[in-house]
Amino acid sequence: MLSSAHHADVVIVGAGVSGLAAAHHLIGAGVNVTVLEAADGAGGRMATETVDGFRLDRIGQLLNTSYPELSRTPGLTGLVLRPFAPGVLVCGEGGRQQRVGGTRTAARALASGSFLNAALARLAAVPVDRLLARPERTALAALPRPFSGVLRPLLATLLSDAELGTSSRCADLALRGFARGRLAVPEGGAAALPDLLAAGLPPGTLRTGVRVRSVSTSVVRTADHGDFRCRAVLLATGARAAAELLPGLRVPEFHELSVFHHTVPAGTVAPLDASLLLEGDGRGPVAHSAVMSAVDPRRAPAGRALVSSTVLGRPPAESVVRAHLAFLYGPDAALWEPLAVHHTREAVPAMPPPHDLRRPVRVLSGLYVCGDHRDTNTVQGALFSARRAVQSVLRDFGVPAAEPPVPLPAAA
Repeated sequence: MLSSAHHADVVIVGAGVSGLAAAHHLIGAGVNVTVLEAADGAGGRMATETVDGFRLDRIGQLLNTSYPELSRTPGLTGLVLRPFAPGVLVCGEGGRQQRVGGTRTAARALASGSFLNAALARLAAVPVDRLLARPERTALAALPRPFSGVLRPLLATLLSDAELGTSSRCADLALRGFARGRLAVPEGGAAALPDLLAAGLPPGTLRTGVRVRSVSTSVVRTADHGDFRCRAVLLATGARAAAELLPGLRVPEFHELSVFHHTVPAGTVAPLDASLLLEGDGRGPVAHSAVMSAVDPRRAPAGRALVSSTVLGRPPAESVVRAHLAFLYGPDAALWEPLAVHHTREAVPAMPPPHDLRRPVRVLSGLYVCGDHRDTNTVQGALFSARRAVQSVLRDFGVPAAEPPVPLPAAA
């Protein structure tokens, strides 16, 4: 397809997970692609920092083994997911913990002792179109009162939204995914997912350190690397960067996140449970926490423990966080050593009602946009928006879409 007048059939601006996934879909359909990224590396917000042998996620986005796009995206067949223990542990008054099952099997096993787990088991079987036909409110307004003490912290974690102002339809989809699968993280850190996608591209496809100044349907102009001519442009940046290049695009509100990473000093008993622990009664700032080295041993040096805790908002004082962790884990947590704090002001786009779950990805013929601001604000949403955008590009090019890849094997 490539003309001698073009650098590529499609220039993708942005090498986050949506841009990299789109590149794989297009290349699989025989379309020549160039991916331009302003940063020095790929991955966007799915970044992992290494500190003293510990692998620390900047945002700590949770995946779900039920996400279909993980198996539909070429280049991810080698992805290894490390699941948390089934369900979540909700820590309530007096440190009492209640496990809420996260798979259909676990939910049914616990149904005899919990009406909530029985309800989650039923939700797992509800078709998506039926969920989307329900009246739309905020997630908080739609909370069933008998279960609000458990569902509120669970939804806050799944939606990254402390106030639950998210659309109730998005909340229903999040709970359905939770009920059908298991929460998980990529082995080795969040960056493992975009790194795998980037490594699978043909040499020369991805160009980093290239800052784009403007785009049109046939040319991408950069600050220091000249013009890239093409037949189409796909914007795969964050919402704000996309709106700067296409001023007609709406910039959503965002949820900010802070992630605190701690290690257990020598001589202190390290917690070994691989559960995701949620704060259920608002005693402190931590929304959820986990012993990440128990979930994924590759995230910590041998014999060391890594605990990662997420605050839905700006970072409070370290002493406040450790005091809360001492309530959640026990008094020894007050002695844990801090490794790093990562604060992201625009971590995930907000999804208040009314929320269009399928925002347009085709601006006009030759100009397209994808990312977690076009679907749901999850990795699943980013990957799905990439596939929708590619389908639109291929229709305009008159090229048949490629078949989806073989599904991922069962998570370890």
